[in-house]
Amino acid sequence: MNNLELIEEYKKFISFEKRLNPSSVKSYLRDINALLKLNENKELNSYKLEDIRKNISILHSKGLGGKSLSRVLSSWRGLFNFLSHQYKFKKNPTLGIKAPKSKKLLPQTLSVDQTVKLVDIKDDSFLGIRDHAILELFYSSGLRLSELVNLNQNDINYDDGTISVIGKGDKERVVPLGSFASKAIKKWIGLRKKIGGVTYENKIMFLSQNAKKLTPRAIQYRLKFWAIKQGIPENIHPHLLRHSFASHLLQSSQDLKAVQELLGHENISTTQIYTHLDFQHLSKIYDKTHPRAKKKLERK
Repeated sequence: MNNLELIEEYKKFISFEKRLNPSSVKSYLRDINALLKLNENKELNSYKLEDIRKNISILHSKGLGGKSLSRVLSSWRGLFNFLSHQYKFKKNPTLGIKAPKSKKLLPQTLSVDQTVKLVDIKDDSFLGIRDHAILELFYSSGLRLSELVNLNQNDINYDDGTISVIGKGDKERVVPLGSFASKAIKKWIGLRKKIGGVTYENKIMFLSQNAKKLTPRAIQYRLKFWAIKQGIPENIHPHLLRHSFASHLLQSSQDLKAVQELLGHENISTTQIYTHLDFQHLSKIYDKTHPRAKKKLERK
């Protein structure tokens, strides 16, 4: 069988036996076609480890990062695994090859002043009151977008000042509800009761004027709207407020374990990225407080 026939069989395998969705199949085939192009349609059964390593180097030199190269390698590895099992190819040339590591990018955050300016909405329209509650809640409790979208009214305990959240992996955690967010939400609930067509069963906290559950895209759009209106030049998205929540809390408390629990991170290494953001802040504290860090006074 030639290359095109082998790839067509692999396409059937991942489409019907593996049941990958069409977009994943398209992505796999795109990476495989890139492999053939790099090697001028060389017969698949003649590939060696050196060919794959060279191809990865070429793609890396063209600007592909570690994550993209890992995806490409995974696509190639899947193809050669299939060919080894189904067509008795003697060797899988992708085995033992790893993609270069990506540079660890620090999450973008807002300063405290920028964040307060963004969430402090002074607008008594329907959208203003609702969106004010949404922004205050994002920053108050560090919620993920999906967590806020699916929040129910009965998830909030105003007496305790807490929210029960169902996060990744259907794991529940309890996070604090700040006083500003609590006040904004109560104002929103008073307005929410006046929306026509809201059924008793509809407990979703944030709704549109047509009593529909807000979509993630709608919330993202509203955040960008308020960023422009409030004069915040950054690229505002929901996770930016979560990053800012974590960074500001860590600056104040220096309690990494507590921040991990509030964010719902399973592994503390995920939370540790915020310690890099705070290094400059910690350096200033060190310079001010450590007896050996203080600069010597100039002699007069």
